[in-house]
Amino acid sequence: MKALVTGGTGFVGPRLLRLLDKPTVLSRSPERATASIGHLAGRILPWEPLEGPPPPEAFEGVDVVFHLAGESVAEGRWTRAQKTKIRESRVVGTRHLVAGMTRGDAVPRTLVSASAVGYYGNRGDEELTEQSPSADDFLAEVCAAWEEEANAAQARGVRVVTARTGIVLGAGGGALAKMLLPFRLGAGGPLGNGRQWMPWVHVADLARLYVHAAETSAIAGPMNAVAPNPVRNREFTKALAKAVHRPAFMPAPYLGLRLVFGEFAQVLFASQRVLPRVALDSGFVFQHPEIAEALREILATGG
Repeated sequence: MKALVTGGTGFVGPRLLRLLDKPTVLSRSPERATASIGHLAGRILPWEPLEGPPPPEAFEGVDVVFHLAGESVAEGRWTRAQKTKIRESRVVGTRHLVAGMTRGDAVPRTLVSASAVGYYGNRGDEELTEQSPSADDFLAEVCAAWEEEANAAQARGVRVVTARTGIVLGAGGGALAKMLLPFRLGAGGPLGNGRQWMPWVHVADLARLYVHAAETSAIAGPMNAVAPNPVRNREFTKALAKAVHRPAFMPAPYLGLRLVFGEFAQVLFASQRVLPRVALDSGFVFQHPEIAEALREILATGG
């Protein structure tokens, strides 16, 4: 496939690029992107997502667009300005991308656009599939609007897949990088009572899921990009502590994290028992379906 990728320099992007054949990459900083992922890309073109559509030449000959770009939800407190950045980077950026990819005569066949399990909100023990309704909190609203902008490409005959992604685990960044230091110091522990469900996915499986969605014409609409075995926070805590050979008995209270993270603390304590029904029903085979094995592999090999 001839692919175009946004967000290629992020945590997931380079893993996806390695599975593609010299794709075109859109970047706000082509010079920095060339230094970090230039060997994985066919060409790197400039694009400011909030300023307008990408250059028309970006889509020449492109079959599939992978849209991963977006402001991190886990960086800094959720001030009003930060929440605006989070929303606009996804909603306005996706709107401009779709406008660019659908304005010519030759339109890409498929758009695989990132979304997030934040769509579902805090749902306790409820099993959540792609057919489950959205919540009404900030992240859920952002995800719904984000997906709506991606789905606008359907008007030009584009098959759209919105990948509702869970907590991405891998070496060298992402959520695990933030967790490792306290656990290695023996200061790790569950969040609150640890009963909340954590939808997670190994970064290698996530990259493969994106490609699977692009190659599988039967997939259209939402696809939960999570491992098939979600775990409660206390199970994750136990598995990570065992992987780093440290105890983990210091629970983190909600009020303490609320003081540190502000409104984002609600996300850390949300319970989301998300299942990847679309991926499994379409024949996808996870290489890392169990949390203990996934963590051992990441810490042993740097995967």
